[in-house]
Amino acid sequence: MVTARVLVAGEAEGPLLRLRAPISFWGGVDPASGCVADPRHPDYGRSLAGSVLLVPEAVGSSSSSAIMLELLRGDVAPAAVIMGRADAILALGVVVARELGYAPIPVLEASVESLAELTEGTRVRVGVEGWVEAAGPGA
Repeated sequence: MVTARVLVAGEAEGPLLRLRAPISFWGGVDPASGCVADPRHPDYGRSLAGSVLLVPEAVGSSSSSAIMLELLRGDVAPAAVIMGRADAILALGVVVARELGYAPIPVLEASVESLAELTEGTRVRVGVEGWVEAAGPGA
């Protein structure tokens, strides 16, 4: 079990999706499908929907919060986001979604290295206090 810094509290469970590179949600993620839309990104075409998303960091744009809000509104958002480096703009989208009545997701900051033992696709649980642990077989 790893304890992470809580940016937005919540509980979630889903398969771990480890992005291999930082991503800009603005232009990098399709808000309608929840898929990585930047053809230059190594994870192009992969769906974020329902995953516990582990991303080294978000890149740039203040519009990332709007994309996260759209992902939540369209029910194609990750179940949780764990960032190697906190991004307040991305977390803001989750906070705004909660204020608008959409189900929020947990957003955490943890070193990518601290989660290295979790393999891609492993079911992962995130707790309201910020813990992250494998949730089933393959753990």
